[in-house]
Amino acid sequence: MKKILLLWPGKTAHSFKEFFSQKPSEKSTSYQSIRLDFTNGFWQKRRRKNGQFYLARVILTSLTLIFAVMSGAQAQKNKAQNLENILYIDLKYGRVVIEMLPEIAPKHVERIKALARQKFYDSIVFHRVIEGFMAQTGDPTGTGMGGSKLPNLKAEFSDEPHIRGAVSMARAMDSNSANSQFFIVTKDSRFLDGQYTVWGRVIKGMEFVDKIKKGGGRDGKVTDPDSMLKVRIASDVK
Repeated sequence: MKKILLLWPGKTAHSFKEFFSQKPSEKSTSYQSIRLDFTNGFWQKRRRKNGQFYLARVILTSLTLIFAVMSGAQAQKNKAQNLENILYIDLKYGRVVIEMLPEIAPKHVERIKALARQKFYDSIVFHRVIEGFMAQTGDPTGTGMGGSKLPNLKAEFSDEPHIRGAVSMARAMDSNSANSQFFIVTKDSRFLDGQYTVWGRVIKGMEFVDKIKKGGGRDGKVTDPDSMLKVRIASDVK
């Protein structure tokens, strides 16, 4: 910017050196011109800075919006993934919500999902219920001897404990004989650890599990047993 200082009356100074060479009577008017010139330059610089600040603010706002959209999409994806591993068991007492554990028992979780989607478990009874221990179900014959038409599963034993709320696969003497039957632990039973495959845990509704009709004798066989009204994967429920 070319600097020309306007003087009163009609004189100019092109530099501070010229200004200071002027007569005292002229300096007062030139000082005002210098101050005005300096002020104009300051505001021009400030406008440039404000423009840069505005641009930076627009970029930051845009990035924030993009991040928010991406975070929202990821949250939706995570929610869908979580619902895919949630099982609903509806009893006459209320809904039992089970978090499945594919990270420790992928084949067993896959089996439970497949049978639930076939509606295999709907109306199946709790044929064996021992108070202070567990409630067993999953046998379409209601005798404890049946299973699905799918092949038996290889054991997926883990360090997941058999504590209250654990959901574990029932089996025969053979470790690799689990098929469709499972049980819900109602009281800590750590002596089962490492011998049965835990594939889930109840995260809501244990008070309804506690109401399931109990069996008699050592085997816990139930007369006129309660049943699972329906079993669904949460992601399939509208």
